[in-house]
Amino acid sequence: MVCAGLSIGVGLAREGWPEGIYDGLGIILSKFLVVMVTAISDYKQSLQFRDLDREKKKIFIQVTRDGQRQKVSIYDLVVGDIVHLSIGDQVAADGIFISGHSLLIDESSLSGESEPMYIYVEKFKDGSGKMLVTTVGMRTEWGKLMETLNEGSEDETPLQVKLNGVATIIGKIELFFSVLEFLVLVGRFLGEKVIHNEFTDWSSADALTLIDYLAVVVTLIDVAVPEGLPLAVILSLAFAVKKLMNDGALVRHLSACEAMGSSNCICTDKTGMLTTNHMVVDKIWIRGNTISNVEGNNREEILQSEISERVLDITLQAIFQNTGSEVVKDKDGKNSILRTPTESTVLEFGLRLGGNFEAQRREFKIIKVEPFNSVGKRMSVLTALPEGGMRAFCKGASEIVLSMCDKVVSDNGEPVPLSEEQFRNITDVINGFASEALRTLCLAFKDLNDSSDENNIPDSGYTLIAVVGIKDPVRPGVKEAVQTCLEAGITVRMVTGDNINTARAIAKECGILTSDGEAVEGPELRNMSPADMKRIIPKLQHTLVTQLRNTFGEFVAVTGDGTNDAPALHEADIGLSMGIAGTECA
Repeated sequence: MVCAGLSIGVGLAREGWPEGIYDGLGIILSKFLVVMVTAISDYKQSLQFRDLDREKKKIFIQVTRDGQRQKVSIYDLVVGDIVHLSIGDQVAADGIFISGHSLLIDESSLSGESEPMYIYVEKFKDGSGKMLVTTVGMRTEWGKLMETLNEGSEDETPLQVKLNGVATIIGKIELFFSVLEFLVLVGRFLGEKVIHNEFTDWSSADALTLIDYLAVVVTLIDVAVPEGLPLAVILSLAFAVKKLMNDGALVRHLSACEAMGSSNCICTDKTGMLTTNHMVVDKIWIRGNTISNVEGNNREEILQSEISERVLDITLQAIFQNTGSEVVKDKDGKNSILRTPTESTVLEFGLRLGGNFEAQRREFKIIKVEPFNSVGKRMSVLTALPEGGMRAFCKGASEIVLSMCDKVVSDNGEPVPLSEEQFRNITDVINGFASEALRTLCLAFKDLNDSSDENNIPDSGYTLIAVVGIKDPVRPGVKEAVQTCLEAGITVRMVTGDNINTARAIAKECGILTSDGEAVEGPELRNMSPADMKRIIPKLQHTLVTQLRNTFGEFVAVTGDGTNDAPALHEADIGLSMGIAGTECA
């Protein structure tokens, strides 16, 4: 604007009105245009982020309303709704705890403490329960907290910071040379005056010459300062965001558009990312027999011909009593199963065997439940039998549950001692299932008398019923996507909590684990020395990679959709939370 003022002054002196104002007016109009385009772009971007934020907040929760179980948005909750909460859910309102098991809740967003607490705030980490909504919206504790906060401003992207620096440097250099040019021109003009002995003789023409020199310098300064450069970056990133939205990707930060292109390593979760997350029971080992193609035709006939009625009955009890899933009927009368994919698959398997979920639940009284969690890797339940006495059921990771068993179910459904040879055979079956990329679960039970301590579910002395092999098929197109990444020089690493044999099989099927690659388990990696880590981490294609950013300086992208992926998504240079099914934590 200073340049524009000088230009108008020089122009009026040289050319008079109105021709003299054209250059200055042109500068004013160009600056006005740049400012307006920047302002409009920023405004549109803020609207776009508002839309993105609205999209991000499309969180649904299970409630009982008008006597019917249904899914509603957390923004549609009203006082009096009964909310069903499970692992990974957000507590979207304040309420009164009605019933549930082992509620463990992360209140870090309220207290700043990362230690989970057995209280009713914010987000579930473990357990399940029901809650009666008492306050919603800004009347909740969370709402009161939000009222005290001011919205933070958007930071500039790394690229914008660099380009602003470049623009400043260019401006300084051009200012230096413009001043130098003005001094040279004036020096030459004065030199000519001295040579021709005209130094004391000045006219209006000389004044106009000096004004011309000043006009040239002003124009150079004005043209050289690249005000439009940051604007161009904003527009290009906004365009990239728009393109990504068209591809179904919601971008939280503009910088993600540029950061994504810098990634040289992608750490991906397995379940739901590389696989479909739609589990099916593929194989089952029961009473010494392995039955394949359980999903195929005539599965009920195959299973019932292989096992006795008594063994089938105890199997169905283990499935229906020890589950966090629920079978609910929709308005059309169709059954649907609500819970995690693994839980739902086992329950669906029980229904296919001809079991009646509601009848089983009415017959047995559940005394205590220990829900599944990532530490224990099992779920246990204590029930009261109709004829008296108690029975504990356990279901979970094969290696954990098998180590708790000292007996195995016989043909007539009675417990018989588990010999060392049988133990080895069952271990071989589990490893065989895992090598075929099957996730394995063991079902077990233990009979107790009435004098047992009701508050404690036993953790040993169980009778093994069955080993279930669950298949999670690889997503179509995953192998090609991995190959595209490898060809582009991006290393793909798979991170999973699954059995290492299952993980290897999936990684090979996806093209991640190659002949020169290695796979290790998390505990083994964490116990390695820094020197061993430096040697093995570059070869790792399936592991919990904790040192890629710090030790190797790699630009790491993480993809995931589960609650357990959230820390890695947060820690990475760029986190890609995948799929509508992704939890609110992720």
